[in-house]
Amino acid sequence: MISKYNIAILIPCYNEESTIGRVVREFKSAIPNANVYVFDNASTDQTAKVAKESGAIVFYEPKKGKGNVTKRMFADVEADIFVMVDGDATYESAKCSELITHLLDKNLDMVVGTRKAKNHNSAYRRGHIFGNLILTKAVAFLFGRGFTDMLSGYRVMSRRFVKSFPAMSEGFEIETELTIYALNVGASFEEIDTLYDSRPEGSDSKLNTFRDGFKILGMIILLFKEEKPFQFFGLISIVLFLISIILSFPIFITYTQTGLVPRIPTAILSTGIMILSSISLISGVILDSLSRARLEVRRINYLSYKSINIK
Repeated sequence: MISKYNIAILIPCYNEESTIGRVVREFKSAIPNANVYVFDNASTDQTAKVAKESGAIVFYEPKKGKGNVTKRMFADVEADIFVMVDGDATYESAKCSELITHLLDKNLDMVVGTRKAKNHNSAYRRGHIFGNLILTKAVAFLFGRGFTDMLSGYRVMSRRFVKSFPAMSEGFEIETELTIYALNVGASFEEIDTLYDSRPEGSDSKLNTFRDGFKILGMIILLFKEEKPFQFFGLISIVLFLISIILSFPIFITYTQTGLVPRIPTAILSTGIMILSSISLISGVILDSLSRARLEVRRINYLSYKSINIK
């Protein structure tokens, strides 16, 4: 069944000379009819050369950042099914066929390989596990539904999803953006457990736990503001409203008892904060209408591409 589809395996890479050859060979073996594309992100080692010698089609993206590479991959490659996987030899290539079959059988837009550590001592650092959990829960709370492993780099996607995806991210925030886009346009997705191995010796992680973690958190907040402005600005309005009430309450009590307003600066501050609260609420209402119109355009663009099982 898989053999009748045009399958592209997309591998973004930065300085993965020690692992890229193995990754290319394993995925070519797992899905023999697939085209394997390696997008070299300004590597300073022999990543591109090793990838080409291993049978991959190599492209170059000089602008650093996984998000920038993903934009190029999604724009330049044509296929029915897209498999995106990191070039660090940590993901289970043998599971690829199952992920693709699941996508086809269920007519889904995305199947995410949920990471289950093969080597609990070093495969999946505790800091990354905790950070992933917090960020995943944050997305589920803000957008109403989420993934078990939002930051997994192992995904199988339909052409409809890939070609309608308006990528903005430049770095490791791209997985967050993919997740939230799927939730917003109503794309169908499921998750399947896959083994996640430790990096081979000589391969170093490019992910900085705190720096990239804060970037991902910033992307979540940005997308929450862009996609749900009424909730975002409404929350700000409520906070400002409560601060104003707390500041004005003692003044109000004094006024009812004495008829005087002794703390004029506090009264002015309280009034100003209440005005800001009102402005924030009105801004949320107006921007929510614009956001709905923008979402409708994205939804129409998403639906303009046929389902994977409809030719």
